[in-house]
Amino acid sequence: MPMLRKAPAVAGNVLLWASTLFFLWPFYWMLIGAFKNLKVALQIPPEWFPKQPTMENFRILAVDFPLFRWLYNSLFISVVSTVLVIAVSSLAAYAFAKVPFKGSKWLFGAMIASMSIPHTVLLIPLFQMMNKLGMTNSLWGVLLPLVGWPFGVFLLKQFMQTLPGALIEAAKIDGASEWQTFRRVMLPLAKPGIAVLGIFTFVNSWNDYVWQMIMLKDKMMYTIPVGVKIARQVQEVDINYGVAMAGALCATLPVLLVFLYFQRYFTQGITFGALKG
Repeated sequence: MPMLRKAPAVAGNVLLWASTLFFLWPFYWMLIGAFKNLKVALQIPPEWFPKQPTMENFRILAVDFPLFRWLYNSLFISVVSTVLVIAVSSLAAYAFAKVPFKGSKWLFGAMIASMSIPHTVLLIPLFQMMNKLGMTNSLWGVLLPLVGWPFGVFLLKQFMQTLPGALIEAAKIDGASEWQTFRRVMLPLAKPGIAVLGIFTFVNSWNDYVWQMIMLKDKMMYTIPVGVKIARQVQEVDINYGVAMAGALCATLPVLLVFLYFQRYFTQGITFGALKG
């Protein structure tokens, strides 16, 4: 009987481990492929673990292509856009959640409606706008359209609504201004929600391949996703899959590290609303 009671838990654990291995397998194959030369990468049967790992693929990326410049461009776009999105979204979310003003519901509804517009529909008008401003083929031209992100306002507004309004009233009784209340009361309490938004924004900015491909034309201005794609096209006749895997690893690793570092805040932000409800 005890074994029968444990059977669902054991089956659940087995299913969980199987699912984890299934989703980790492509990352593992990319990881070991980055340290294989072309001959080993294509051999059948494959090497499940590289017997003679090599750093040649990374050397090719660093010498034949401006890999470190591409990484810098991606980091600049992702970090700056994340900071700006958090700043703009937190201010707007505070206004919508805690500062009543005329027309706030209509304005918030219009912003939510804009989230239903497909991203691809906006590419042409955004490009025309950046072109008229003379910001094509520039990192600022890539990241500035990302700042007005309705999802960021929506996420933080829903999070801030769960915070007790009594704290704001107490701060105002103590003589705090609206800005002081926002900076010293609301922002510290909203850290889990801000961390979630930061992760979403960083990943979205890093992986926004289509917009970056449209805006960036100079080789030295490419981001790492665009650069790896161009590097593959250069090797179109005889693709070196080891170099392609090394480029994919360089493009994936920073996002993975950011997520792992902020994972605790991410979990808190996701579960906060459920716990309050």
